[in-house]
Order: sequence, then structure tokens, then C-alpha cells
Amino acid sequence: MARFNVVGTSGSGKSTFSTKLASKLELRHVQIDQVFWEANWHEPPDAEFFPKLTEALNGDDWVLDGNYNRTAHIKWKNPVIVVWLDLPFATTLRQAVVRAFGRSWRKNELWPGTNCRESFRKSFLSSDSIILWTIKTYKKNREQYLRLINTPPYPHMQFVHLRSHREADQYLESL
Repeated sequence: MARFNVVGTSGSGKSTFSTKLASKLELRHVQIDQVFWEANWHEPPDAEFFPKLTEALNGDDWVLDGNYNRTAHIKWKNPVIVVWLDLPFATTLRQAVVRAFGRSWRKNELWPGTNCRESFRKSFLSSDSIILWTIKTYKKNREQYLRLINTPPYPHMQFVHLRSHREADQYLESL
């Protein structure tokens, strides 16, 4: 049984790292954003979202990328390794900006069948900007995950705290 939840602030590289981790261990990769977002950026109520996430995490072997703190009772219910990508703020912000620019330029659908696409306006000029979200949540997320490492709410959780791309690469190589 291998269950991983890769967490970190937007722009920290969760999806990239999760893809590599799932590939290396030959595990199913689940993006929590793909489970959550419905067509045209519609946000479902938790009563709809939680059963979908439970179904997506059915089985013993998976890599989940994403935070969504309100889902802890689902994603951390069974033994899980939580990998926290805690990159420096400047690195995280740069990655978020580069990703947002690329996505808004290409206008690719982020998750099949959703018509969810990032635009330049939404990414850079909106109160819903992923860049603004990264800036606003970086410190709060760090504080939250530091608390979780020091007093895990679930006794069966194992934390892996990675502070750089180098540490992330070394962790993958060690598996």
C-alpha cells in the first residue's frame, strides 16, 4: 500500500512532482483540482465534492496532489505519506507566474471536459488571480504545515519536508 499526498502553496510544483512520483512508483496520479472543478470553473458544494474525492481515492495505491484542507478527513483517513514542497517564496512565486503566463498564452483546457482555461486577465488582473492567491497563502500555508509536522492530527501520517528542487529530486531518487 502506497498513498501519498503532495501539498504546498500554489506554484510550489505539486503537479510536476506528483507526476514524477506516480511514474517512478507506478501509482495512480489524482489531481484534487481535477476532481473538484466542474465545467466553466463551477465550484460544487462539499456535499458533491467529498463523495467524488472519496471515489477518486478508492484503492490502496495513489499519489494525490493538492491541499484542500477541508478534505483532510478523506485523504488522510488511512496511512499516508504527506510530502510538503516548501520551496522559498521567490521560487514559488516565479513558478506560479511562469505557469500562469504559459497557461494563459496556450489557453489549453486544464482538465478534460471542464472547459476550465486560464486567461491573462484571470491570472494577472483579477481578484481571483492565482498569482495573488500564491502571495496571500504562502505564509499561512507554511505556518499550517509546520504545525502539522510538529503535531500530526493522524498518528499514521508520515511527513516528508522538501525545501528545494534538489531535495525533491534526491527524494525521488531515493525511492
